[in-house]
Amino acid sequence: MLSWLKKEEISLIVKEWQTLVLAAFFFIGGYIFPFPLAFFIISYLLCGTSVIKKSFHNLSRGEIFDENLLMTIASVGAFCIGESPEGAAVMLFYQIGERLQEQAAEKSRNRIVKLMDLRPETARVLNGSAETEIPPEQVTVGQIIRIRPGERIALDGTVIRGQGLLDVSALTGEARPQPVTVSSRVLAGSISADTSLEIRVEKDYHHSTLSQIIELAEHAATKKSKSEKFITRFAHIYTPIVVGIAFLLAIFPPLLVSSASFHDWIYRALIFLVISCPCALVLSVPLGFFGGIGGAARYGILLKGSTYIEQLTKLNTLVFDKTGTLTQGVFEVLSVHPQPSVTKEYLLETAAALETNSNHPIAAAVLRAYGKKPPVITDQLCERAGEGILADNKTAVGNTRLMEQLGITNLPTVEGTCVHVAKNNTYQGYILLGDRLKPTAKEGINELKKQIKRLVILSGDNESSVSKTALETGISEAYGNLLPSDKIKHLEQILSQTPSEKVTAFAGDGINDAPSLMRADIGIAMGALGSDIAIEAADVVLMTDDLKKISTAIRLSNKTMRIIKQNVWLALGVKCAVLLLGIFGLANMWGAVFADVGVSLLAVSNSLRALYYKE
Repeated sequence: MLSWLKKEEISLIVKEWQTLVLAAFFFIGGYIFPFPLAFFIISYLLCGTSVIKKSFHNLSRGEIFDENLLMTIASVGAFCIGESPEGAAVMLFYQIGERLQEQAAEKSRNRIVKLMDLRPETARVLNGSAETEIPPEQVTVGQIIRIRPGERIALDGTVIRGQGLLDVSALTGEARPQPVTVSSRVLAGSISADTSLEIRVEKDYHHSTLSQIIELAEHAATKKSKSEKFITRFAHIYTPIVVGIAFLLAIFPPLLVSSASFHDWIYRALIFLVISCPCALVLSVPLGFFGGIGGAARYGILLKGSTYIEQLTKLNTLVFDKTGTLTQGVFEVLSVHPQPSVTKEYLLETAAALETNSNHPIAAAVLRAYGKKPPVITDQLCERAGEGILADNKTAVGNTRLMEQLGITNLPTVEGTCVHVAKNNTYQGYILLGDRLKPTAKEGINELKKQIKRLVILSGDNESSVSKTALETGISEAYGNLLPSDKIKHLEQILSQTPSEKVTAFAGDGINDAPSLMRADIGIAMGALGSDIAIEAADVVLMTDDLKKISTAIRLSNKTMRIIKQNVWLALGVKCAVLLLGIFGLANMWGAVFADVGVSLLAVSNSLRALYYKE
């Protein structure tokens, strides 16, 4: 039951519960044995001493009106007017409620910590044929580490040997194993399900994905939302008001009405004080947000603060970068278009032969599409930046500008990125390349259209490619050929068009997206392929490149805010009802205990529903 806690914490909890059980024994003894007052006083001192100490400690620091002082005044007052059983009961049940609330809150926090506590204690570093186990913090970029079946990957890197399946559920929330092979990028925290892998480390431990996740989870709760700040301010104003009302309730009716007794009205005032404790409000609202953050983390969505839960419910406009966000971010050969006298195989082979020594992304795509070792060209190769490659001016692979320099005109009009091939000044055909949509892009956009009023694409890619992506995804607004500064200008314009009570989000993954991620009301980074700068600049990080996670985050945020509103209305509604009953003498201390402790426990239990959110 307490498996999420450390031994020291379990020991402390056991001691606290032992004390409460002993206090409960003396409380029951007050109804059974002679000298009941002595039993009630012992019970009260066992469970109430810590509350009394806290109230005096807070008074010395100037914190006058808090729940500790309210409970102390109410319980001592009950003893003073001869209601010792109820005085002891108020403190006993208050303390039992506090322990249950603390354990619920601690379970919520530790569920997130457990979710993110994926740090392997050692990494197995290869040095030739020898293996050395050292802490992950000591492994440097470029070193080779070995992962055995069932072990957790210690650092981000690229697979250089082995293939198999990875369990990435703790990072991304995706239950299905992810296949990896040589050249696959892998993230720290993943588990090799069925094979041994050798991985070249690409990031040191402190910059690894795992380290960033842990840091985000640890600091997420430090950013308070407007609702949390309001509740804190509300409690500070609300508490002194109810203390003042309780004082007036105890003094004035007996002075103004001859038939009213001080005993009755002081008792009613004490009930009023117990009921007025703002515990349910102060605890359940931040716990609701914390539950939302934990629930999102289970789906691979990292929220850097509770304020972004509140903002996601007000999302009006979502702006996308294209490459790496909507598309896979890797060039691929989409189709090969030879002239009638040329075969596809020959056209692709010629292009691959010239691109062999180039490190351009287009060259890599052509070589992948060819899939074999291309023939060796003995001619002198000349690579022209931004144009293409020439082989002794006989064979050429490149763009329209290079073809025109060679005197080749009347090229076909092509929508998108392509490379033309020519030999001996004779046009051979062209190879069409593109950046394919992510598998879940269309489905994700369709879901977002139901939730968000306006979707826009801002991209640095050429207009034709951007228009093609916009058409495929069904996004009506798209702008291409934008530098980072141009993106900011367009984003500023979009922000100015957004209604004042609504917010605009930007989703991107690259270094050039960082300014836009920071400028938007909410920055959403695609964490699996995104750059470190983008992840740092963003407010929300998706640990997969699944756009449907944005819809999940919105739905979870809406549910979290509904839960928080339910808690507020529950607490205020029950308290107001019992307060009125108490004023008219229709409620006793037992009703007051329920209105305080009982409602707090109900609100806490309701808050935890966000932590266990299911799609």
